[in-house]
Amino acid sequence: MSKKKKHASSIDQVLTQMVLDVFEENGNTPLNYKQVSSKLNVRDPDARRVILDILNDETFKGVMKEASPGKFQLLELKTFVEGKVDLTNDGSAFIVTDDPAETDIYVAPRKLRNALNGDRVKVYVYAKSKGKRQEGEVVEILKRNKMEFTGIVKLSEHFAFFIPDDRKMMHDIFIPLTDLNGAVNGIKAVAEITDWPAGAKNPVGRIKHILGNQGENDTEMNAILAEYGFPLSFPADVEKDADEISDVISADEVAKRRDFRDVLTFTIDPVDAKDFDDALSFKKLENGNYEVGVHIADVAHYIIPDSALDREAYERGTSVYLVDRVIPMLPERLSNGLCSLRPKEDKLCFAAVFELDENANVITEWFGKTVIHSDRRFSYEEVQEVIETKTGDYVEEIEKLNALAYKLRERKFKAGAINFETTEVKFKLDETGKPTGVYVKERKDAHKLIEDFMLLANRKVAEFVSKMGKGKHKYTFVYRGHDSPKPDALANFAQFAARFGYKINTKSDKEIARSLNHLMEDVEGKKEQNVLTHLAIRSMAKAIYTTQSTSHYGLAFSHYTHFTSPIRRYPDVMVHRLLFHYLNGGQSANADHYEELCKHSSAMEKKAADAERSSVKYKQAEYLRDQVGNVFTGIISGVTEWGMYVEIIENKCEGMIRLRDISDDFYTLDEKNYAIIGQRKKKVYQLGDEVKIRVKQVDLTKKQIDFSLVQD
Repeated sequence: MSKKKKHASSIDQVLTQMVLDVFEENGNTPLNYKQVSSKLNVRDPDARRVILDILNDETFKGVMKEASPGKFQLLELKTFVEGKVDLTNDGSAFIVTDDPAETDIYVAPRKLRNALNGDRVKVYVYAKSKGKRQEGEVVEILKRNKMEFTGIVKLSEHFAFFIPDDRKMMHDIFIPLTDLNGAVNGIKAVAEITDWPAGAKNPVGRIKHILGNQGENDTEMNAILAEYGFPLSFPADVEKDADEISDVISADEVAKRRDFRDVLTFTIDPVDAKDFDDALSFKKLENGNYEVGVHIADVAHYIIPDSALDREAYERGTSVYLVDRVIPMLPERLSNGLCSLRPKEDKLCFAAVFELDENANVITEWFGKTVIHSDRRFSYEEVQEVIETKTGDYVEEIEKLNALAYKLRERKFKAGAINFETTEVKFKLDETGKPTGVYVKERKDAHKLIEDFMLLANRKVAEFVSKMGKGKHKYTFVYRGHDSPKPDALANFAQFAARFGYKINTKSDKEIARSLNHLMEDVEGKKEQNVLTHLAIRSMAKAIYTTQSTSHYGLAFSHYTHFTSPIRRYPDVMVHRLLFHYLNGGQSANADHYEELCKHSSAMEKKAADAERSSVKYKQAEYLRDQVGNVFTGIISGVTEWGMYVEIIENKCEGMIRLRDISDDFYTLDEKNYAIIGQRKKKVYQLGDEVKIRVKQVDLTKKQIDFSLVQD
């Protein structure tokens, strides 16, 4: 097609959209071509004839109808919709609209108009033919999802191309030789799209920075961070902000706070932790009750709203935990220094302090700023040893805290909380970051002790603020919301669990929780534990940050927030600021503003989780690369139309057996029963089945592991 024809075609498209918009804006009132021309301020006779042609063409296409002679009307008012591009493997896409009740709109590859995966677009929706799926075409890209990609530089004499790692990025990026920024052939880098000329097949870009040699640990971990939009370092003005904060705690500041420096206080964290953002204080009261303080690093005291430091923390949203490193939300001076509740140092905190009786009932509660002096830094392992051997530092206090935590936990599960104990896989790494072994991290009483007191603080803070104001004048706050599961998803899971002999009662939320907890207890240590736990979690709604005062289904709390980790989560910083503001008599904050902040925080949390999963996949692939040809026993952990995923029991590494590689029959997916079925012999491979596999090949670049089935 010539440039002239393409240009004319795009003008026609714009004119058509303007004409259809007139009907949208006027409530789909029947109009003739003169009325449409008048509303578009078109007086030229030739241009008016073009508008008449458009009206006739759109009527012929089935987008419009002739309501009465010469007067036209849209068949359906919603001709244009907005949504997000969800790209498929063949280059076509489905547009996911904001209305969950609406079906996704299919867009063929040639009608995407250079829209990329995740972009927000405006789509022209065709009139739906009977029995066919809803189709459309992209008419405008409203907001790009991302313009930066990680990948490999391919250099030739006169030009360069950049091959993105992202499998949903279907276009290589053309890089002018002047924009290589020192990149050489085969190097891994980050490229930024700078232009996409009309009619060009490929976008044009520049190399933003070089990551290093493909396959090196630092290169690949940094590539994962860049791929998900997390910066690799802090900007100079952010570091400057952090460095300028005084580390002196003035007498004036101490005077404003409740002083806990003479009360027994300690931290319990992983053995390799560098930031300690929570501490427990413990004191037996004269009336026989116990005072337990949950003291949280007062990050908000150090971060001035809308400073460079604050904006950077908001943009990041969270710390990111990859297999071999932590990318902190705050610079090291804050995360490992000023805000870290290190032993034998005075530290500023925001606390929730409770008086508890023998049965862990809350008698009184107090929220406010404190100053502490941690007596001891415990690791989880050290506390676990104290609990098990009944000897060691502060044994009486730890035993009592553990007993109170048990009571809190028991009450939580009685109220309908769900006990999801997923297996957390960790890698043993050598000095170069290469995995030399895999182990499963155990969660024991020491972990649960801390978790239960953090849950208590989060819940009580949320309940406290939720009672402020009345009706429409409730005070704006940042909650952690979690909806009850969708009935369809739960019914599918219940049907699948029944195949293993587990019954899920779906009569009420409480019954669902009770039967899910029974299932979690029953499957512990069994081969199907991981599959059933992951499927159960997938049937649940996702937890989000919101200003809506909603309940947390999974924890069975009427109100819940995140108050306890402001070093690594920005929503906790917002919670601290709002709580302090309200404790000092402040009026309700702007709900719309905070809802936007919540949406961003939820999105960044998801990106961080995806980045973490990606680093695990890379290490799994790296671990199995030296074991190609070895045979293992695994559990079928997922089924798709092109293959089945298998998780090796011994090391929890997951790979895929492609259906085309199973030679004894032609296999197809039975989606409803989570199974793969042979068409001739009717052999069934079902989710949760045990199979023998051989490691066939490993592609580190794609983080992809292929297995072949070892058949009897």
